[in-house]
Amino acid sequence: MLGRLLAASHLMALEQLPTVVAEHAARAGIDDVLIYVVDLQQSVLRLLGARDSARDFARDEEPELRVDGTLAGRAFQNVQVVTGQSSDGGTRQCWVPILDGTERIGVLRVRLRRDDAEALRDAEDLAGLIALIIVSKGPSSDSFARLVRRHDMTVSAEMQWRLMPPMTFATDRVVIGAALEPAYKLGGDTFDYALAGDIVRLGVYDAMGHDTSAGLTSNLAVAACRNSRVQGAGLTEAGRAIEEVLMEQDSSGRFVTAVLADLDLGTGILTWVNYGHPAPVVIRGGRWVATLDSSPGTPLGTGLGIEPETCREQLEPGDRLLLYTDGIVEARDPEKQEFGLQRFVDFIIRHNADGLPVPETLRRLIAGILEHHAGRLDDDATVLVLEWRGPAPPGSAAERLARL
Repeated sequence: MLGRLLAASHLMALEQLPTVVAEHAARAGIDDVLIYVVDLQQSVLRLLGARDSARDFARDEEPELRVDGTLAGRAFQNVQVVTGQSSDGGTRQCWVPILDGTERIGVLRVRLRRDDAEALRDAEDLAGLIALIIVSKGPSSDSFARLVRRHDMTVSAEMQWRLMPPMTFATDRVVIGAALEPAYKLGGDTFDYALAGDIVRLGVYDAMGHDTSAGLTSNLAVAACRNSRVQGAGLTEAGRAIEEVLMEQDSSGRFVTAVLADLDLGTGILTWVNYGHPAPVVIRGGRWVATLDSSPGTPLGTGLGIEPETCREQLEPGDRLLLYTDGIVEARDPEKQEFGLQRFVDFIIRHNADGLPVPETLRRLIAGILEHHAGRLDDDATVLVLEWRGPAPPGSAAERLARL
């Protein structure tokens, strides 16, 4: 089944995926296949291949399911298969997470003719292949872009979403998760990360303003940083490259604040520089143990030439590093009360104690900030969380790859 589906996918448009998957899955004893993908704000799951008219759906084919309060949503939130009761004929309906690595794409609804562990593994393998096909075909599909959006998007937000890396990334040594709001009206906030050997490069940016020009400024900053780090530049060299590009391309005085950081996955040594941005926070053992204050440089693009202090911090296995923009802590409720740094950090600590994965913690954080702000933010709010799991254990995949 998987081999034939993979072969068929090479010349397949994304819109064909539900029909082709259903045909191949049926031959392997998997029926009633429905593919649901999550929207940008991760609040609903939407049926891939849905038609506009409600009468086109069978009675059990809901075009949209909420992430909160449904079986499908439970599978998505907990990243676990959720099964229903067996039917009289011995079949069982299941909701299977669709994952690209640790990136939650949606859920797969299937009905298994055989109610056993092998059939369930087949469904999980099918969901994994579907994820790879969606990741491959999605960027070239306007139908997919429309499906995951519930509102119109500004030009600035369009640029940001096309530029950013996946919202979740993980290896056996590190987990990275990010979240941004307002999803459809992003201005100058963005984030970036990349892995090179044992080093993870991180960046969180906040450009002046909330318009298309702010989006252009942050795009320039990220592109300049990526260009310099691929050439082997360090953090301060990357900062200078951003400064030069912004000064060269924009004489209007727009600037960007940023934190740029490197984490050595083998040692846990974090190195960072701060350009007029909120200081990172370290959570350890369920407690807020450090605010990474430093002597900052001036915001990039100002031309003032004050360079930041290069700082280092030794992380311990299990530590979580929080990078964020001021919109996270300065969001105000109708009574003008800020969400605040203390509430932000406590939220992360509390949900970590509940055993929630990083992506689900961030989904709930953004929902909490929106609720605090009566559903509408006046400023961009971005958070990036990195969890260092420690050096690679003996014989791990990372060490085996390092020996190749």
